[in-house]
Amino acid sequence: MAGNILSALIWVQSTTWSSYLLSRAVGGLSEGNVQLAIAILSDITPPETRSRSLALVGLAFSICFCIGPPIGAYFSTHPFQFQSMLNPKLELNIYATPALITVVLLVVETIFLAAALPETRNQVITPKGTEKSASGEKAGKKNSNGNVPPVVSRLHRLALVKKAKHLHFYFLIAFSGVEFTLTFLTYDLFDWNNARNGRLLAAIGVLSALFQGGYTRTATRKVGEGVMARRGVISCAIGFLLLSSLPHLDALWAPRVVYLAAGFLAFTSATVVSSLTALVSLQCEENVSNWESSALSKGKALGQFRSSGQLGRAIGPLLACASYWTFGPAVTYSTAAVSMLTLAFTMRTIKN
Repeated sequence: MAGNILSALIWVQSTTWSSYLLSRAVGGLSEGNVQLAIAILSDITPPETRSRSLALVGLAFSICFCIGPPIGAYFSTHPFQFQSMLNPKLELNIYATPALITVVLLVVETIFLAAALPETRNQVITPKGTEKSASGEKAGKKNSNGNVPPVVSRLHRLALVKKAKHLHFYFLIAFSGVEFTLTFLTYDLFDWNNARNGRLLAAIGVLSALFQGGYTRTATRKVGEGVMARRGVISCAIGFLLLSSLPHLDALWAPRVVYLAAGFLAFTSATVVSSLTALVSLQCEENVSNWESSALSKGKALGQFRSSGQLGRAIGPLLACASYWTFGPAVTYSTAAVSMLTLAFTMRTIKN
């Protein structure tokens, strides 16, 4: 949080490209909030309800994705009114007002976390109904996950975590690339302005929140994290195929197909990352104190998992933009759809 506050403070005073880039670099190096939230929820929830709890992180993101950008856009049109009260030589960013609001919100959040968030690292959560049986449990019996603890089981979990990291990486390369170029597509084909693009992105955010708050949280418990993630990847492939067809559709149907594709992408946003995150969390060792240096400790496994996704999110827009402006949207989105279908095929062996 201190790094995020420092990043926002640099943003307030950034009047050159290099200073603004510095603020984003500091913010990027401080982005551990999501990983920590996931680790904390993993610490305080039993495996039986962990997927439902971790879906709340994605739900919060979807809600903030809907309300955050409009708030920032609104305040960006209101210049900072108290410049005269400051040092006349002090130059502020043209968007100093939203930047200062960001600083205030981050400070309030930091104070709240310091005062209200307890340490969860060494908490041991016992699932309901297992208190009595746990005392009489002997070596060789099944643990709370229903898995046998021998070395073979641990090796299997290590392999599953590794595969989930790779899937997360390749998925976000394609998904973030298409997400980044979507507004290029709507501008090129329909000449949509910022307001219409904003409504499209808001629709994706609202639908994603509804899916995560309802369907994902209940269905994942029945079908499992691996199956739910695969459904999201298949939905993503369908959305990409619909987008690739837009240049060949007439002016009447193309805008409607955009919103249809947005619905499939919203389902993807609500399922894939949250399901894969829960899947990795369920493979981790529950007793953290005994496995601090283990590859299956929650902090290490979840941190590496999130890092692989962030790397994919950084590479994806570069590749998608290069393809979009070189080969066009039809080739770009068709290729992305094929990559998603390939991922879905490789995910068929994932068992929870």
